[in-house]
Amino acid sequence: MSAGEKAKAKTEQVVGKAVRKAAHAMGNETTAAKGAALETRGKARAAKEKPKGGFGH
Repeated sequence: MSAGEKAKAKTEQVVGKAVRKAAHAMGNETTAAKGAALETRGKARAAKEKPKGGFGH
């Protein structure tokens, strides 16, 4: 996983979680769902890159 992709994945996770929690606290479920989607996209981006590299070489 390149450093740029790793940073992008982590940023999406952190921002998504913050948006989700803030929107949920304010009662805005639509924005909370968008934050959750962003967080999930960041997790998927990180997971997509993990299997690359073979047997740990």
